[in-house]
Amino acid sequence: MLSADPEKNAREAAPSEIPPRSLPLSDVVPRLALDGLRQVYEGRAVVDDVSIEVAPGEIVCLLGPSGCGKSTTLRIAAGVERQDAGAVAIDGETVSDPRRHRPPEARNVGLVFQDFALFPHLRVAENIAFGLKRADRAAHAGRVDELLRQVGLDGYGPKYPHQLSGGEQQRVALARALAPRPRVMLMDEPFSGLDKRLRDEVRDEALSVLKAEGAGVLLVTHEPEEAMRMADRIALMRSGRIVQVGAPYHIYNYPADRQAAAFFSDLNVIRARARSRQLETPFGLFLTPGLEDGQEVDIVIRPQHLKIDPDVGQGGPRPSAANGAPARGAVERARFMGSDSLIEVRMDHDGSVLRATVPGAWLPERGAGLWLSLRRDRCFVFPAD
Repeated sequence: MLSADPEKNAREAAPSEIPPRSLPLSDVVPRLALDGLRQVYEGRAVVDDVSIEVAPGEIVCLLGPSGCGKSTTLRIAAGVERQDAGAVAIDGETVSDPRRHRPPEARNVGLVFQDFALFPHLRVAENIAFGLKRADRAAHAGRVDELLRQVGLDGYGPKYPHQLSGGEQQRVALARALAPRPRVMLMDEPFSGLDKRLRDEVRDEALSVLKAEGAGVLLVTHEPEEAMRMADRIALMRSGRIVQVGAPYHIYNYPADRQAAAFFSDLNVIRARARSRQLETPFGLFLTPGLEDGQEVDIVIRPQHLKIDPDVGQGGPRPSAANGAPARGAVERARFMGSDSLIEVRMDHDGSVLRATVPGAWLPERGAGLWLSLRRDRCFVFPAD
């Protein structure tokens, strides 16, 4: 990936690359380590060389579209499925590789799924205690009360699951998984069955409980917002492979490729062709020292990073190092989206439509002239698809 900042590119001889694998966090032994996992179904690798580490108390979100191999990776980590290649280790001890395979019940992992799977004939307290060894249940009665307080259900022990709301049932499922103090917590789309308001509330409460317990958490989701909200690090997965790993800020602001950028938000894409190590566009010159002449590239920018100036008939704003040169267009459509407004602008130079968002309510009339500029520090330049 190249920066679209001309000064930055002038300082750098070549674009930096983001490593596809996670790097060691510290000298602390990871709670969970997946190393080179591979799983093949009907001749197709649904999990292909996946390596992830999860530290104690860390929440890592495995993020990607449906069918990319996220849930299969989670099932391999749990021991429900056995990989064709690679290894799984918990607290530095290998529990699965080509020579050995420890079953799920012997791995000290907690499992939470979209389906709460509570036992309807057992009370809440009995559901939570089910994960404890039979000989320990009486001795650990206090553990059940402690977890009920942690998940905000103090006093709910005598109730049955059908007497609870969906959010309350999900909290019970979380408490049950935490009851035996697992070293690793594996969660597969755990909040997707809840409505948005309730999902945010339960998710935030679950986050605080998981952090307090100190387990390493690997959470599967296809929702970028959920991953950004919960994760210490995000592992972005596509077609069975990890394409980028990093903190939410890093993975959002320094995407590995155009698809990675598009997974987190809408994009505007401007096609250009490199000549003499630069791109000539209606928005000014972009320096691209790492590209060969004739190579087509996409300049990518999110709608919130376009700068808008009304056309008052006196020409556009002056070009600047921060925003390049402005290009003129006319309003195609304007919609109020709640916290901001979405403006679609048809550009004069090629008839393409670019989308810009502005805070609050601003709805210019169709056909009104606008000047658009690109924030250079928020542009990405990728090889054209």
